[in-house]
Amino acid sequence: MSPVTIGLSCVGLLLFLIAIRVPIGVALGASASVGIFLLRGLTATLSSLGAATFDFVAHWSLTAIPMFILMGAIAFHSGLTAQLFRAARAWLSFLPGGLAIATNLASAGFAAASGSSVAMAGAMSRLAVPEMLRAGYDKGLATGVVAASGTLGALIPPSIPFILYAVFMEASVSRLLLAGLLPGLLTMVAYTGLIIIRVKLNPGLAPRTNERTPRREKWLLLLRAWPLPLIVAGVVGGLYSGTITATEAGAFGACVAVLASILDRSFSWSMMRVAVVETVRTTAAIFLIAIGAVLFSRFLTLSQIPMQIGMLVNEYSVNMLVFFLLTSAFYLVLGMFLDPIGLMLVTLPILAPVMHSLGVDEIWFGVIVVKFIEIGLLTPPIGLNLFVTSAAVGDAVPFDTVVRGTLWFLCAEAVVMVLLFSFPSISLFIPNLMG
Repeated sequence: MSPVTIGLSCVGLLLFLIAIRVPIGVALGASASVGIFLLRGLTATLSSLGAATFDFVAHWSLTAIPMFILMGAIAFHSGLTAQLFRAARAWLSFLPGGLAIATNLASAGFAAASGSSVAMAGAMSRLAVPEMLRAGYDKGLATGVVAASGTLGALIPPSIPFILYAVFMEASVSRLLLAGLLPGLLTMVAYTGLIIIRVKLNPGLAPRTNERTPRREKWLLLLRAWPLPLIVAGVVGGLYSGTITATEAGAFGACVAVLASILDRSFSWSMMRVAVVETVRTTAAIFLIAIGAVLFSRFLTLSQIPMQIGMLVNEYSVNMLVFFLLTSAFYLVLGMFLDPIGLMLVTLPILAPVMHSLGVDEIWFGVIVVKFIEIGLLTPPIGLNLFVTSAAVGDAVPFDTVVRGTLWFLCAEAVVMVLLFSFPSISLFIPNLMG
């Protein structure tokens, strides 16, 4: 068999393993190992399993990932994120769909302390959905806003996908993290606008609450929410000023989170133990996927599939618009079936040569890729945020209701993507200020 035939066969094997619910990291590694064995033999396979795995995992920049995860776990388990939601709820209840908007804004704050979309969707599902359902909100709107807002964790720094993209593409981690700030805020504004428009057109989606919070209590709730803004300001301010590097930002953020929980009197050793265990489990899952993706990308290179696809895309990508449309179709289709991080690491070796040949800015392209990953979290049949939200709310909301409620937010995503493509300065403004 030719290398391309072997490559396509192993891609089919990968899709089959995913279809029968084999974990994505195991499926990627097993498919890659079979492919490398068929192409190069047993010695090359064993060499790749050892060398490629170590070379990737030993990358110093990846140490930021467990630290950012720890920072988010501490913020959640110490109750800091719940305080932010209560403050947002008190201040925004007067708006149409006020609880949904409060959930959206609180998710943006949690995103800045987490970096994990799935973790945020699970946390906000337990925190916000019961409140909205008790207030008589439409089940689709209540779960849809949580699933969609969870994706802000992929954009607003710290962002784990940005760190992996930077390591894989040998780009600046600091510039990428800062590049996601404005697109993340733009997405949050687009979601808020969508909620207001839908509720204005159909007030039955979100009945106005009769709950009135005294002004003094509002200010007290806002003051109680100070830890998360402190964590965000510490991380983003340190990156922007150059005081800390992107790799150091994770550890710095985790330290600030611990300090904030101590000052807030919500720190306990039992909370810390739960946060550390959760961090270890999440980090292990991410690294397993990343290792499998690295092996699979090495196999794809040997099979010459990236070169063939690159030639095909390069032939038709006569300009940036065509390249963007082809890339959009590529990610939208694959995003329905592949895990987000695995999707990014599998596709980058294919698209990177075309990107460089067209002179595409790698920082701007990183934002576009992460946005498509974010959309993939919301598209069935393997939209992780959909499953996480559905699992968190249990039998209270059917899965198909979660999907229908989330599809509205994909309209907002389409608008944001058009703006990001039309105006690259949205992504590049803050990184360019760094010099």
